[in-house]
Amino acid sequence: MTSLACVPEWAPTPSPLPAALARCGDDRTRELVGQLEAADATLVAHGAGVAQLAVGLGWRLGLGGARLVTLCRAALLHDIGKRYVPREVLDKPGPLLTHERQLVEAHPVIGATMLLQAGLRAEAAIVRNHHERWDGTGYPDRLRADAIPLESRIILVADTFDAMTSDRPYRAAMPRATVLAEMERVAGSQLDPSAAALIREAVVAQS
Repeated sequence: MTSLACVPEWAPTPSPLPAALARCGDDRTRELVGQLEAADATLVAHGAGVAQLAVGLGWRLGLGGARLVTLCRAALLHDIGKRYVPREVLDKPGPLLTHERQLVEAHPVIGATMLLQAGLRAEAAIVRNHHERWDGTGYPDRLRADAIPLESRIILVADTFDAMTSDRPYRAAMPRATVLAEMERVAGSQLDPSAAALIREAVVAQS
């Protein structure tokens, strides 16, 4: 598979996973998704939501063809490394202890290793860097600005929106308007300003 449908937005659906797999789910991706779903279905649902939004952002930023498919796969599997982080740590309502934060911050490297082992080399590089911040305060490599792969920057924007607008065991979903305003506030510090500037348009297109 080397291209997506001409229209980047996916029709609203209770679960965007079927659309994601139809567009970028080769055999390796489907196998990894199946393994992750058996371990933690919430991570698969979140990944599908992030993939849906990331594709729309990537298209608006000029990505196409095989590169857009790679972005879709990486977004779908971006949190696969959390399979090895204890659920009680992921769902903890209060501040994380030092060793707990280290566990969470290891997940991009773990995920990248898993994708490399599956032969998804390009996707692995994207997943490794999807928590790097524009100002260099992210992890694991403290990359900044254009040193961060564009696809990783796109996933961080999509991930931020999906996470903040979804219910979590420790908090309720935040209103979309509140989330968009906060994302616009941190554009240029935490988030790539070019990708963040398009988030409102991408969200509206998928509503």
